[in-house]
Amino acid sequence: MTLYKGIQGFSVQNLSADPTDPNEGQLWYNSTSNVWKLTSATTAGAWATGGNLGTGRYLLAGAGTQTAALAFGGYTTTQVGSTEEYNGNSWTSSNPLNTAREYIAGAGTQTAALGFGGYTTTQVGSTEEYDGNSWANSPGSLNTARQGLAGCGTQTAGLAFGGYFTANTGSTEEYDGSTWTSNPTGLNTVRRVLAGAGTQTSALAFGGYITAQTGATEEYNGSTWTSNPTSLNTARASLGGAGTQTAALAFGGEVAPNTGATEEYDGSTWTTSPGSLNTARKGLTGAGTQPAALAFGGFDTATTAATEEWTGAGVALTKTITVS
Repeated sequence: MTLYKGIQGFSVQNLSADPTDPNEGQLWYNSTSNVWKLTSATTAGAWATGGNLGTGRYLLAGAGTQTAALAFGGYTTTQVGSTEEYNGNSWTSSNPLNTAREYIAGAGTQTAALGFGGYTTTQVGSTEEYDGNSWANSPGSLNTARQGLAGCGTQTAGLAFGGYFTANTGSTEEYDGSTWTSNPTGLNTVRRVLAGAGTQTSALAFGGYITAQTGATEEYNGSTWTSNPTSLNTARASLGGAGTQTAALAFGGEVAPNTGATEEYDGSTWTTSPGSLNTARKGLTGAGTQPAALAFGGFDTATTAATEEWTGAGVALTKTITVS
């Protein structure tokens, strides 16, 4: 019988645990689980169903990563402050926001998140910080109270942009951990219910609503916004977003009807992925990176608790080999 060593010229590794960063095509034997495993790359990005939110809602905010995400705020039949943590498999309820609200924006991580803006019975600018257990009110409130804004960055270096008060606004503000400072240069395309990605000094704004849905895309360098001539292929509002300025993901949103379309941004151009959300919806939010994003909440014909996990094209996946 021909052995693998004879074919490939080397022995199969015998490991007690899977390698943390295997190469594509790597084969090994896991002695703990008593199975053979192989790493292969995905050929196209795709969404897979994750654990449902405990509280189905839309117009909520998110923060964190695909395996350590945070969901907070939103609307059910009224504004809620519900907060939940995701571990890559299921959601666990945590302490709620001090101010229940919808159309809220978020930034940061699961253990150091920032929630700001939104709508109660009017637009608010109040800001709250999450420490992995509870929310504390920040003394710093947005200079422009608004709903339907976008955010990105961290708890100590956050960015807020766009939204609506009595009209759409392009207002941009930077947070330093205690205070918001208005940037005199706002978005070039004034809009609400848009999405954002990136950091305080390297941000991306995309989609939203002006007098109709837009695919407008802009990049922020910490000082000014620059419009990209390349817009989203599917203009949409109330969409989800994740990633960075040079590797972003846009998904879902309000078109007519609502869409599950997913697009990837490479720093200059949006490309439509063949992978679409299993639950088309608006008013959802997202977390994570372009190759490993999370989409949760939203509304299509009803409020949904649906959570979906994105695996980008070319990402290495570990597969168990069945032998007889």
